[in-house]
Amino acid sequence: MKICPEAASGVSRVGMSAVASLKKIIFAEKKLAINHFHQIKALLVPGTRVLITTHANPDGDAVGASLALKAYFSKLGIISDILVPNDYPSFLAWMPGIDQVVVFKRNESLAMKLAGDAKLVFCLDFNGLSRVEKMQKIWPLITVPLVMIDHHPQPEEASFALMISETATSSTSELVYNFIEMSGDKELIDKSMAECLFVGIATDTGSFSYSCGYPETFHVVADLISKGIDPERIHRLVYDNYSEHRMRLLGYCLSEKLTVLHQFNTAYIYLSKEDLKRFHFQVGDTEGVVNYALSIDGICMAVLFTEKDNHVRMSLRSKGQFSVNEFVRNHFEGGGHKNAAGGNSYLSMDETLRKFEALLPQYQELLKNCCVLCKDYQ
Repeated sequence: MKICPEAASGVSRVGMSAVASLKKIIFAEKKLAINHFHQIKALLVPGTRVLITTHANPDGDAVGASLALKAYFSKLGIISDILVPNDYPSFLAWMPGIDQVVVFKRNESLAMKLAGDAKLVFCLDFNGLSRVEKMQKIWPLITVPLVMIDHHPQPEEASFALMISETATSSTSELVYNFIEMSGDKELIDKSMAECLFVGIATDTGSFSYSCGYPETFHVVADLISKGIDPERIHRLVYDNYSEHRMRLLGYCLSEKLTVLHQFNTAYIYLSKEDLKRFHFQVGDTEGVVNYALSIDGICMAVLFTEKDNHVRMSLRSKGQFSVNEFVRNHFEGGGHKNAAGGNSYLSMDETLRKFEALLPQYQELLKNCCVLCKDYQ
């Protein structure tokens, strides 16, 4: 990536004691320079009405990035609303500003009005318009620019007027931090905004267990902690706040619904609508379940299949160089990251599982080699 000339020339004007700080600024400029940072910044005029949207089944990164961006806009005198397709997980209900989020599924008429009134639309943590699922009804109402800020590969470039698209980062929340920093407004990040951004980074890296091999991510986290947030408290609120039903569902997943295919270095868990009803399922209750299957020794791909009203939702994880992003893009109308992706099947659960297992022989050698490499790395 190209480094912005102003940052590069600044190296000769600072002492050696400031090199570390300067490197951080340069990295932020590298991430945003080839995107549309300056064009986006020029659109942010006080009084502008902005709509912030994110993908279906919003996670910690989607919600955290959206809340932080809304708070930032407020400090600039920009009016903004957050619109999400469906409910967010209950373990995010404590987040600052969450009460201002409009849920399309619960209030479609208000959602359509917000879409029609917006003069600018920010699309956070997704890079294709279909990712909002049933909320796609809003797109025909929008004739203003769509601005994407996202860290997933292979964006639909034609769908967005302006983009900040960068995969070499932990999360969309980190990109929002970079955007604020590059705008010269880092001092506007207060404790509440820092909490939101920290949640986004922490949850999208599995509490800093993957997708976090970038030193700059930890520089950002250190700065967020300096704003007065309590990482241990946030961890408890996000990860140590399970309902009894959720814990019993997890036990059921592992004891009754786990299939391990050692010959393919693959494991999967499948849940029917009846299973979910039995354990009083709430949004977010299956968050992280797929990781238990992936943690089995010798397993390099894991999948959670969850039956919905008209499709089967798939959550995939992998180790090493095996790309579940490519796997699910090729076979199950999905996408995501190399080691974490999601997809959909419009077959029945039984047909979906048969299709999935039938695909594995063509990936057997790749999965086996990936597993060997992972063991060698350990």
